[in-house]
Amino acid sequence: MADAYDDKPYYGPFFGVMGCASAMIFSALGAAYGTAKSGTGIAAMSIMRPELIMKSIIPVVMAGIIAIYGLVVGALIANKIERAGPGGSYELYHGFLHLGAGLSVGLSGLAAGFAIGIVGDAGVRGTAQQPRLFVGMILILIFAEVLGLYGLIVALLLSTRVN
Repeated sequence: MADAYDDKPYYGPFFGVMGCASAMIFSALGAAYGTAKSGTGIAAMSIMRPELIMKSIIPVVMAGIIAIYGLVVGALIANKIERAGPGGSYELYHGFLHLGAGLSVGLSGLAAGFAIGIVGDAGVRGTAQQPRLFVGMILILIFAEVLGLYGLIVALLLSTRVN
């Protein structure tokens, strides 16, 4: 005979916590890589053209936004995690939804951070030599940032879903 608490096992919140952690860890890794890679490009470019430093900070700002996506989803998930088992209301289904949400924003943020870092590095170095490349660099950075935004949208849909 099935137990009344089969859909609320004690290990259910583990998946929610892993989703929360995944959201922050992977998106922060992507943001850190994007910042570091773009930062080396800015440092190399500033030797040739120091007047372009402030204009070249854009990739670093865009990489930092990726971490904010993970923070938002991680906070939403953390606020919904409850006690499981008898008397609890956190079902295994919710744990899997939250794990999917965290992985969605985290891994897409990691990919976006990698793209922003590579484009930012090459873009600011190229802009130092040919200023007309700046607009093209910004457009490519926007397309890279949108990858993280797609993950955020899916994560918000998953994390706010109720039965």
